[in-house]
Amino acid sequence: MFIRKVKTSSGATAVQLATRKNKRDVVKEHIGSARNDVELALLIEIARKKQYAGQLSLFSEGPLDASLPRITTVGSKSRFLYNILAKVYGRLGFDQINDEIFKQLVIARLVEPTSKLDSIRVLKGLGAEPPSKDRLYRSLPAINANGYRDQISDCCLKFVSPSSLSLVLYDVTTLYYESQQGDEFRVPGLSKERRLDPQIVVGLLVNRGGFPLAVRAFEGNRAETRTLIPIVQEFSSRYGFKDITVAADAAMLSAENLTALEQAGLYYIVGSKMDKIPYEIDLIGDIDMAVNDGAILDLNKTCIIGGHKCKRRVVYQYREKRAKLDRKNIDDQVNKAERIISGKAQVARNRFLQVTGGKKTINSSLVAKYRTRAGWKGYVTNRPKEGKLKVPPLEIIDCYHQLFQVEKSFRMSKSDLRARPIYHRKLGSIEAHITIVFAALAIARFIEGRTDISIKRFVQTLNRVVTAIARIVVKITIILFILLSPFN
Repeated sequence: MFIRKVKTSSGATAVQLATRKNKRDVVKEHIGSARNDVELALLIEIARKKQYAGQLSLFSEGPLDASLPRITTVGSKSRFLYNILAKVYGRLGFDQINDEIFKQLVIARLVEPTSKLDSIRVLKGLGAEPPSKDRLYRSLPAINANGYRDQISDCCLKFVSPSSLSLVLYDVTTLYYESQQGDEFRVPGLSKERRLDPQIVVGLLVNRGGFPLAVRAFEGNRAETRTLIPIVQEFSSRYGFKDITVAADAAMLSAENLTALEQAGLYYIVGSKMDKIPYEIDLIGDIDMAVNDGAILDLNKTCIIGGHKCKRRVVYQYREKRAKLDRKNIDDQVNKAERIISGKAQVARNRFLQVTGGKKTINSSLVAKYRTRAGWKGYVTNRPKEGKLKVPPLEIIDCYHQLFQVEKSFRMSKSDLRARPIYHRKLGSIEAHITIVFAALAIARFIEGRTDISIKRFVQTLNRVVTAIARIVVKITIILFILLSPFN
């Protein structure tokens, strides 16, 4: 056997005893994971003693004082970190699920996101008593069968206080599989990573602070606009919300979605794509009027949906910073088009390049249109301007800009928690995995909100606090004194 050192995804160094077979390392025993040089030296010393256990030493270690105990460190555990994460798990009310294996899988996901099988190693390093491989896999179906996700959603809603919940944020992401074979659920579709692999679509609903409220997985080829209504309607009907506003990205903007939200009695704030320039903004461009930074136009626009006319409120805002970026992008596109026309660059896709009868020219009218709307962004809402439910335009804009919170939650789940279910193929296992990540995300957002540091840094900091396991050997010499007294 030899001592093997391997870097883990959490930044620790795993020390193992292994043998070599068929040009591959076969791990015989995992000694522990070290977070610093002191722990690494300690674990290597323990591994070396196990490596040469039972062999006679060539050199004597010298006489030992029998009256002194011999203390030998046999390992270290990050039990403190496990206890802290377990307390947060209970603080959010997740203990009502009463499933120790599920709890351990959630904590292991926070400490070192890895496969379910490798979570056993992570839990051992935390000083927990992990389940066996068979028990672990048998516990996964219970996550779906017993409705753990709904229970977690209930706890999350209680934590954020339902009475203060007036705005929810929604977004979607895609999780791909490194496989060419899919099924009815894992199918290729419009990928966020621009990949052609089979994937699934995940929709996430959070509050204005980014705390998760609901999650749902969809088929990989499900359009983003067709994921919003199912999860919002299920959430609102489950908890009886009526006066609630849903904010979503411009990709969610569709006549079908907006009509369905209105029919469900829900309010919405959705980014406008601005394919058509409003008359008021077009007029400002025609007369070359100077626009102040932060200028707002609060308009009622007529839309035609299903052959019927309807009015919707659209708030437009001008920002100078956005205008500078828009103008720079326009100039870059125009310069590329000019290079293509002059033959200095190869023909490529360009927004302002038009080809008519083999002749290449710049679409001047389209360039002027884009310059006119530079710096403007629209926000579509059905929140009224007047009455008891009126919402000022600035508040509508601020609510929409909170969408970065749901994007941040997605980044946390995809990077820190590694939400991509690459080790699962069956639908039940995929759903169970997403539920585990959902619970871990809630804990991560809770910790981030209390400490202002990322969950990765939090884990790395507390991982340094370890509990050493020592063996104390005391040699006791019992001397019997027999007192003999003479008989008279």
